[in-house]
Amino acid sequence: MRKKVLIWVLLCALLVVSVNPCVVLAVEDETGVKDENKQPAENVKAPVVENVPFEIKARSALLMCANTGDIIFEMNSDEKRPIASITKIMTMLLVMEAIAQNKISLNDVVVVSENAAGMGGSQVYLAPGEEFTVHELLKAVAVHSANDASVALAEHVAGSEGVFVSLMNEKARELGMTNTYFLDCSGLTDEGHYSTARDIAIMARELITKYPLIIEYTTIKHDTFRNGTFDLDNTNHLIGKYRGMTGLKTGFTNAAGYCLTATASRDGLDLISVILGAENMNLRFSETTKILDYGFSNYEILKIERKDAIAGNVNVKKGLKLSVPVAYRENSSVLLKRGQRDKVQEEIRISEYVNAPVSVGDKAGEMVLLLDNKEILNIPLVVTEDVEKATWLKMFVKLIICWFSLMRR
Repeated sequence: MRKKVLIWVLLCALLVVSVNPCVVLAVEDETGVKDENKQPAENVKAPVVENVPFEIKARSALLMCANTGDIIFEMNSDEKRPIASITKIMTMLLVMEAIAQNKISLNDVVVVSENAAGMGGSQVYLAPGEEFTVHELLKAVAVHSANDASVALAEHVAGSEGVFVSLMNEKARELGMTNTYFLDCSGLTDEGHYSTARDIAIMARELITKYPLIIEYTTIKHDTFRNGTFDLDNTNHLIGKYRGMTGLKTGFTNAAGYCLTATASRDGLDLISVILGAENMNLRFSETTKILDYGFSNYEILKIERKDAIAGNVNVKKGLKLSVPVAYRENSSVLLKRGQRDKVQEEIRISEYVNAPVSVGDKAGEMVLLLDNKEILNIPLVVTEDVEKATWLKMFVKLIICWFSLMRR
């Protein structure tokens, strides 16, 4: 009997010592506890190059890092202009979105309407009543910039081109494309149908980052349509010629001039260039090459891919556990000028403590990258386990469980 009493006393003493001291205090008094959890600082974006470092022979131009959304440089990037078939980036975006949401599939059979067959300009000469899969029509749009295929897809997704165009404008607003308005899904309309270099880069980034499957279409250099009877040659002549080129869309009308939104990837760095209003076809390709060369030569990407990796432990006050692991909430990237990588410093900042109750996903610190003592990236660190708040009753139950566990040994 004395042995059991002795064990009971030792267990009580052990519990009082082992439980976080603030647990007992918290039961008596929950006021006056200073919350030292720091709020995440805003990420510092790479600075925009205010003066374009070379002459660009176009009406508007822009270079964006697709990984981060940073704009490396811009020229007349908010000037509203007709954009011709660059419009089809949004058309492809909504088609890919509909596929991802299981509203349509690549194997769906589309029956060509008279309206779709009646489109002029670049086309694959669809006839009313012909049947093609979404896959075939999407290829015709991405490679050949076919207006009739664009309308056929729009009608399949939304029932009519008019409703589809409403969805295009709704999506533009959702993405923050404040200087864009669509009147059709092909870009044949010049008057009242417009966008800007900045807005185009935003929708291009949305397309390639959320739906990378589209790159399988936009990198096709040559293919055929209608059972091999019609050749599809990519209107982006940089495909297969410029290293890392992944897309994306050309455009031309007399009002818009020669346009090209290009995407390319090297060593993990994904770039988007936009050229609007070049005077001829060769210029849109040469200026794009110039812009991308500048980006790849002067910038690199630093990726932090540690999502769900444990970064350490945080103390828990007022809880049934003394501490809990914390992990990286997400992967992230930061754009750096070449030569800066070795100057980047990393700091793990875990909060001194968190107060129970604690739930999985609660912020408990941050991983910060510093460059020249300036914060350039912040990834939240989050709790990976739930911790209940301590009460005398829960502590007593836990004590009893521990006691019985020891008595069985």
